[in-house]
Amino acid sequence: MAFRTEQEVDSLHATIECEQPQPDLYKFVGRINIYKDKEEPSCRPLGAENLLLRGATLKNTQHIYAVAVYTGMETKMALNYQSKSQKRSAVEKSMNAFLIVYLCILISKAVINTVLKYAWQWSPDRDEPWYNHRTENERQRHMVIRAFTDFLAFMVLFNYIIPVSMYVTVEMQKFLGSYFITWDEEMFDEELGEGAQVNTSDLNEELGQVEYVFTDKTGTLTENNMEFIECCVDGNVYIPHAICNGQILSAASSIDMIDSSPGGYRREHEDLFFRALCLCHTVQVKEEETVDGIKRGIHQGRPTSFYISSSPDEVALVEGMKRLGYTYLRLKDNYMEILNKDDEIERFELLHVLNFDSVRRRMSVIVKSSSGEYLLFCKGADSSIFPRVVSGKVEQVKARVEQNAIEGLRTLCVAYRRLSESEYQEACHHLNEAKLALQDREQRLAQAYDIIERDFVLLGATAVEDRLQEKAADTIESLHKAGMKVWVLTGDKMETAAATCYASKLFRRSTQILELTKKRTEEQSLHDVLFELNRTVLRQRSISGLSVDCLDFGLIIDGATLSAVLKANQERAGSGNYREIFLEICRNCSAVLCCRMAPLQKAQIVKLIKASKEHPITLAIGDGANDVSMILEAHVGIGIMGKEGRQAARNSDYAIPKFKHLKKMLLVHGHYYYIRIAELVQYFFLQNVCFIFPQFLYQFFCGFSQQPLYDTAYLTLYNISFTSLPILLYSLVEQHITMETLKRDPSLYRDIAKNSLLRWPVFLYWTCLGVFDAVIFFFGAYFLFDNTTFTSNGQLMTTNTQMMFGNWTFGTLVFTVLVFTVTLKLALDTHHWTWINHFVIWGSLLFYVIFSLLWGGIIWPFLNYQRMYYVFMQMLSSGPAWLSIILLITVSLLPDVIKKVLCRTMCPTATERAQSNRPCLTVEPSTIFMLSQSSSRMSF
Repeated sequence: MAFRTEQEVDSLHATIECEQPQPDLYKFVGRINIYKDKEEPSCRPLGAENLLLRGATLKNTQHIYAVAVYTGMETKMALNYQSKSQKRSAVEKSMNAFLIVYLCILISKAVINTVLKYAWQWSPDRDEPWYNHRTENERQRHMVIRAFTDFLAFMVLFNYIIPVSMYVTVEMQKFLGSYFITWDEEMFDEELGEGAQVNTSDLNEELGQVEYVFTDKTGTLTENNMEFIECCVDGNVYIPHAICNGQILSAASSIDMIDSSPGGYRREHEDLFFRALCLCHTVQVKEEETVDGIKRGIHQGRPTSFYISSSPDEVALVEGMKRLGYTYLRLKDNYMEILNKDDEIERFELLHVLNFDSVRRRMSVIVKSSSGEYLLFCKGADSSIFPRVVSGKVEQVKARVEQNAIEGLRTLCVAYRRLSESEYQEACHHLNEAKLALQDREQRLAQAYDIIERDFVLLGATAVEDRLQEKAADTIESLHKAGMKVWVLTGDKMETAAATCYASKLFRRSTQILELTKKRTEEQSLHDVLFELNRTVLRQRSISGLSVDCLDFGLIIDGATLSAVLKANQERAGSGNYREIFLEICRNCSAVLCCRMAPLQKAQIVKLIKASKEHPITLAIGDGANDVSMILEAHVGIGIMGKEGRQAARNSDYAIPKFKHLKKMLLVHGHYYYIRIAELVQYFFLQNVCFIFPQFLYQFFCGFSQQPLYDTAYLTLYNISFTSLPILLYSLVEQHITMETLKRDPSLYRDIAKNSLLRWPVFLYWTCLGVFDAVIFFFGAYFLFDNTTFTSNGQLMTTNTQMMFGNWTFGTLVFTVLVFTVTLKLALDTHHWTWINHFVIWGSLLFYVIFSLLWGGIIWPFLNYQRMYYVFMQMLSSGPAWLSIILLITVSLLPDVIKKVLCRTMCPTATERAQSNRPCLTVEPSTIFMLSQSSSRMSF
């Protein structure tokens, strides 16, 4: 039933039944009941091919008539707006753990001071001194309430030890730092016209902690730009002289056929094979138009046609057939037209399409020739075609397929079956019954396909080449040197995937390959194979000792065996843990290839490694919709902007144009991000300990009266104005090693592996260093303050002088030493100096001095107190005060200098050795921190 006019559409009376709204973009189950006069309603199935999603582009037509099925928040796009699972970096987890420690320290300080206060006030003359008489309400208040009130007061006094501003600064650092990836000109692809994209900035530092890389093969390691190489029909090989990539020439006069195998061939099978590849596909023929900004379909100055398809394989096969004499012309009114090598147009009615899916790994079409003959053509993976073949030269074709697979070519087998009228009607019955089902439609279709696709006659096979991406081998080699283990997860057959792994240097010729495949488990039990492989790797490891070079194993596992391992682990939990044995084998392999993998199995592999006892940081990278599950499962997901759509890029944390950009993403950007944020976190904890510990010590000298050591303005502005900008800028632009060095020596990545800069020993060192500095600040100022020469400024002691040098002068002296020390500590750790570093670091110190002069040099009318009036100027008017400040700063910085000298001399790390090969401090114009120039692409 067809509607050709607006009036016919307007007269349509029908109802649509469909499934409840669900977020799967590629699935739709429904049917339409069409009512006409008083006849029984005719029922037609509705599937994903009938559903038009928001944002789709119309092809081959100017307009359509449609009915809205889902609206509002029930649309598939709206249902996909649901947030993904929250990913948290290792640095964030460490920050939270450290924060709990500091919270415990805060509570401990408050408890200790509360207890000591009441111990101090146990004597009546100390409980209520002459200068601080209590009110009657305070005397009658219960002891417990008074103690709890004092505890809360101490909590407020010491709460600055909790670095709340650190979380704000970290978020700013992550957000602003993410722009450096998008501005990186080296990660910009001219062909796509796009650069790297950051979909989430929460995981920047996680790029520097990756231990496992899980990568897809097709479109990720390879270009996904298919080129037809050859086809084999009944053992006879056909090789076109040239491939016309993407263009359909107006004539086929230049086509040659070369039979590279001895003997002839059957003309019937040859014609059927070429017709099968011209008919069994979902390719569309398009006239000249602009596609992705590129004009397609121009040949010799004249517009012509070109092929488009969701699968590059299909385009390559149809183009290959054109070069061999059979040209697919068009699909019009359900009739497929092809031009044979005799320049005759053949028309076939397209009756049914049995779509490809990753489970069946094949697709079929049922067509009707002009002579009325029903033909079922099928193409698919050899593992899904050969078991369904009943005749044909199977051995010859199989041998050719295996040879092509070893050479790294993608192979497909082609078969056909003639259907009688009754067989066709039976097939239609099964298909229509399954398509009209509203419940379990996919399962019923799979059963129908299984019934129809059998008893094939094998015609031949094809070989398509998918070239390795530029610098893919160099990238994998660099990742290996950086200490990462690379796993390739692909749906291709083992031989094809293994050839790609050798070409990309995932496997070397010296690599000992261990196979855990279905073929081997059929010969031996799974239990025996696992234990034999485990003994092999453990024996080699015990022989080689600590020499990693000798432990060069590579593991190949297929999807069927992986399912068996995981299933056996569940069934035999009491008698044997296959999962742990499998993981132990993988740990001792430098590379792993997982072939014949379904999309869900890719995610299962990633989840399996994530849940292992080491809890390694994982990264998954892919380019297609079948990679989305593993991208979402991994700690860090990276999508390739490839030719299989943008599903992977949209669902990833980061998107890059090519696989080669992963090298700089991890070894440079990841390294920098981790170093910067680790320093930022430790620095904040250090500066807050230095800030608040003198306040704790001061309580021992003021009767635990909650008297603050610092002025309120200093308490407020310490983390906001005096110390925030230098560390923020450091965390954005610091380059402790040049980018060229990081790219040239990937082993430097190992120095920051396993969150090495935020481990507990490092955290305790920074905390103890903060306590040491705080003790120097407080007691250094205390003993110097107690000196009469200092307090009298070289003059006779007077009452006015003693008043002037009171507790606010003492606190200001401590605070001045504190601000200068923590800022200069950061300057000592800075390796990459720019004019912005100088401006911010020295500007922050200058701002503190100017603010103190203004704050204490003017009587502010809006303040109820003027306790800081003239304090800062009076302090700086004393020469001994200047000497004290310089002396205390020097003593506080001494441990940092000694540690740097001893570590670089006694036991330098690879990073420190690399730093020693160049000047530690370089002054050059800043070329990276130009946040206002967001429109320009920048090199970083």
